[in-house]
Amino acid sequence: MEGGAYGAGKAGGAFDPHTLVRQPHTILRVVSWVFSIVVFGSIVNEGYLNNNSEGEKFCIYNRNPNACSYGVAVGVLAFLTCLLYLALDVYFPQISSVKDRKKAVLSDIGVSAFWAFLWFVGFCFLANQWQVSKPKDNPMNEGTDAARAAITFSFFSIFTWSLTAALAVRRFKDLTFQEEYSTLFPASAQP
Repeated sequence: MEGGAYGAGKAGGAFDPHTLVRQPHTILRVVSWVFSIVVFGSIVNEGYLNNNSEGEKFCIYNRNPNACSYGVAVGVLAFLTCLLYLALDVYFPQISSVKDRKKAVLSDIGVSAFWAFLWFVGFCFLANQWQVSKPKDNPMNEGTDAARAAITFSFFSIFTWSLTAALAVRRFKDLTFQEEYSTLFPASAQP
């Protein structure tokens, strides 16, 4: 059997950007990356308002600075996490040890599931704070589109990170099969 897509049989080959870009987990990571940019960009640009009678800015989400801080923090950290795992996707074909590949995929499963949870919390928190916001705090409806965009893309991020975790589980199963096959049939595992 020729080495599988996730086994050590493909390790050490030349980097192929076309293959990397066509992989579903890479596409989902890029989409998650864009969603995180939209969330933290919307909140940073238009998530804070200032009132003429008050000298300082306040968060558009029910004047709760924790809502804006959470949205920005999760967005920025998800942005950095996406970059980190995109780099791992680029480096992944160079990893020759099946055990190291399994560790990388297990970390992908855990991190993706954790981020899906954080986005779920963020969506619920932002949506709740937006729902209880008082119209008198923002009579001109400034920044409402950005606030809604942050909530919407937080919701979409739940699904992109969940799908990334599901694809990582499938990738882990493929790695486990490759390792077991190599153990049972060592002579035929060589290309």
